[in-house]
Amino acid sequence: MTTDHLPDAPHAPHRGRPRDASRDRALMDATLTELQLHGYSGLTTAAVARRAGVSTATLYRRWRSKEDLVLGASQAWAEELGPDHDTGSLPSDLAALLHDKAAALDGPSGRLLRAVLGEAAHNQALADVLMEQFVLPLQARVEALLARAADRGEIPPGQDPLVVGEMVIGPMVSHTFLIPHTPGSRPGTDMAERLLPYLLRALGARTA
Repeated sequence: MTTDHLPDAPHAPHRGRPRDASRDRALMDATLTELQLHGYSGLTTAAVARRAGVSTATLYRRWRSKEDLVLGASQAWAEELGPDHDTGSLPSDLAALLHDKAAALDGPSGRLLRAVLGEAAHNQALADVLMEQFVLPLQARVEALLARAADRGEIPPGQDPLVVGEMVIGPMVSHTFLIPHTPGSRPGTDMAERLLPYLLRALGARTA
């Protein structure tokens, strides 16, 4: 996910000179780094501005508060699962989804998610952003691939996309975030490959 299209601060007025997109990117990069280092509770707008090489006044012209800044970062680093493609079969459709999910968790969006999950438990605005940016896109893609698989006769109709989406998210997130891994490894990719046959069996997929 790139930060080429960054969200405006909620209700932020637009006056004077156009905003410098490079400063927006620098602030989003700095926010992600500070979140990784210190978590939500330890993040300060002054530290973000300092790391980005801008003044706090520049930051506050874009985001009015620490919460607005983190909400902006969550949108800027939203999970990019990529478009849903019909590959011709449920196994390859599901494998593509799992590997896209792995790439997202192993990248900047995964680092952002790891840093803010705890805060989202008692911050409704952040929880809503995570639901919109991380959960709903995956559920929509699951729903589409299940419908195609049922139309092909690969699985029984009536599968619950919400449950199947949770079957993808749960193991992928827990394996990536909670299990110790060797630095530089890609745990999401490992779990994507190991999870696929279990999901196919759970869905009652008919094999050739």
